[in-house]
Amino acid sequence: MFLSVFELFKIGIGPSSSHTVGPMVGAARFLEALSGMGQPAPGAGKPERIRVTLYGSLAFTGKGHGTDRAIVLGLHGAKPDAIEPEDVEGLLARAQTAQAVALEPLGVLAFDPQGDIIFDYGPALPGHANGMVFAALDAHDNVAFSQTYYSIGGGFVLSADELKALDREARTDGVAVPYPFASAVAMLDMGDKSGLTIAEMKRANEIARMGRDELVEGLDRIWTVMSDCIDRGLERDGVLPGGLKVKRRAKGIHDQLVDEKSFNMPQPHRVMDWLGVYAMAVNEENAAGGRVVTAPTNGAAGVIPAVIRYYQDHCVAADREGVRTFLLTSAAIGGIIKHNASISGAEVGCQGEVGSAAAMAAAGLCAALGGTNAQIENAAEIALEHHLGMTCDPVGGLVQIPCIERNSLGAVKAVTAASLALRGDGTHFVPLDTCIATMRDTGRDMSDKYKETSTGGLAVNVVAC
Repeated sequence: MFLSVFELFKIGIGPSSSHTVGPMVGAARFLEALSGMGQPAPGAGKPERIRVTLYGSLAFTGKGHGTDRAIVLGLHGAKPDAIEPEDVEGLLARAQTAQAVALEPLGVLAFDPQGDIIFDYGPALPGHANGMVFAALDAHDNVAFSQTYYSIGGGFVLSADELKALDREARTDGVAVPYPFASAVAMLDMGDKSGLTIAEMKRANEIARMGRDELVEGLDRIWTVMSDCIDRGLERDGVLPGGLKVKRRAKGIHDQLVDEKSFNMPQPHRVMDWLGVYAMAVNEENAAGGRVVTAPTNGAAGVIPAVIRYYQDHCVAADREGVRTFLLTSAAIGGIIKHNASISGAEVGCQGEVGSAAAMAAAGLCAALGGTNAQIENAAEIALEHHLGMTCDPVGGLVQIPCIERNSLGAVKAVTAASLALRGDGTHFVPLDTCIATMRDTGRDMSDKYKETSTGGLAVNVVAC
């Protein structure tokens, strides 16, 4: 099993990896498939118009997550890692005016961003809670060509055929890696036999697919984008979009903390305030549609950057190599979680988003501070265990309440978990693999009301309050 660090940490825009980044990618993939479609389906003529239908969580919370906007952007050539957030509104305005998509060799296809995106609030598609069907229609609305895609969390998108063919037991993408661990047990065993750390094994796996310099440059770029996102969030105030009129708070808290630096006897817990505000800064940027890194999702994008900034600014002897060790280790843990469970809130609730991010961050911090492989696995387990059962019930379908504060608390849990693990010798009662399996099973048992549909929990009760 191999999942690259650059698949888990993707550069994109907010507010959601599964509901914004994924649909944008799906739209681009559909255009590529459509351009090479060959003959229309039996009984249909030449494609004249594009229609998109959203199902499951994409329908229920798509408006709040900007799914329709993302599809429009994707159909007009935008890519999540390339589009500048400040260019989004202009591109959307031009698309609304054009009412069409130009595609070689088919020519111009009609597409109304308002009328040709359908939110289907009926049953979800069978493959995943985040399903979307793209169709090219002829002049009589017959389907000439269609593709079904699933946004499975963290910006990952699979076609219906790819989802059926996915072999969850052995994913190597045709390239052998020296340490193909698919579980924490296998990871620890390989580490014991090789004498390597988790980061060193993950580095060796990555280098099997790319150059060493390319890996270092990529890791440094990921951290630069994360760090820049924190800085932007700490500088901006105002009200977040979406209608809830949620005020940005990170700048105000940060300004207070800077002022309080002059105090002779600061409260010991103030370092947790710094940690929390770093996470809030990222998630306020995400909620505003800014540039973020999926870590492993947009909804949980603040946890890992916050803990890395905490390591960098508040830990003794922190350095750039420690940041690289952090990212490699956390990606190793994230890959195991995604392979054996899910990082999608629509599939398993927020335990799969902030819970996974906290586990990854705890492991990364533990590694950067010199923890053993056993301590790192312990740290990840502690953090994930204490997110089990966490629901995903965003108010108004927006990645704001409770998501922004939840990232702050997830970062605190991650640091606490790393600290607890470093105080021990790595032995503990619940293995990480067992905790991951429990998270998966809990997600399966969880009502759909609490899995990113905004039909239960805070999403409905906060209105009554």
